[in-house]
Amino acid sequence: MATTKIQQTDQRQSAFIAGISLIIMTLAAFFSYGFVHASLVIPGDANATFHNIRSSSMLFNAEIFGWVIILICDIVVAWAFYIFLKPVNTSLSLLGAWFRLTYGAVLGIAILNLIFGRLLSSSTDDLGLFTTEQLQALMMLFLNAFELIWSIGLIIFGGHLLIVGYVAITSGGIPKIISILLLIAGVGYMLIHLCNTFLPQYDGITTILKYVFTVPMIVGELGFGLWLLFKGGKKPIPA
Repeated sequence: MATTKIQQTDQRQSAFIAGISLIIMTLAAFFSYGFVHASLVIPGDANATFHNIRSSSMLFNAEIFGWVIILICDIVVAWAFYIFLKPVNTSLSLLGAWFRLTYGAVLGIAILNLIFGRLLSSSTDDLGLFTTEQLQALMMLFLNAFELIWSIGLIIFGGHLLIVGYVAITSGGIPKIISILLLIAGVGYMLIHLCNTFLPQYDGITTILKYVFTVPMIVGELGFGLWLLFKGGKKPIPA
């Protein structure tokens, strides 16, 4: 009985930490990508993007800081999901954690490209050898590399959600609707970013996939996070 109580306490603590981290991550993503990145980066217009970032350097720095917060939260969530789901299936829970940590490593590489882009937009003597047009082209190259590398990482992230969704649906203690949404979200991430990475010429298909999967992708993980925050671990998950 003592072991059961310790396991339940660990589950509750990990569920609470995962829920808080997922909410922080969601807010940071809306700010960094949904607000700052979308307003400063103009696809196909290196000149406008360069001047936007140069004139709003503090805002762009805040975006990068937001991505670092997201990366830290991903690492925390990988650990918390493993602890929470371990009683259901230890092997798959560990595999899911490694998938998320791998995604985090790819995201870290992507964030480096934002830092390089920020350096190129700053006024330093070291950049005097480049013309303005060259600086703009290089900065857009790094920004595009960020998008591409992050997109590759999200394929791996989709695999993580598939594993978590499967473990959740077999647990008997996590709401079925949340488990199903996680599975759908995993499929959505993988399909959208496989097309985005390897079939960029078919952007119409990618757009359709986004329309189909956006709601499950948002509601699935965020809903799981809210459930973990308020309900997760209060009752032991059947092994």
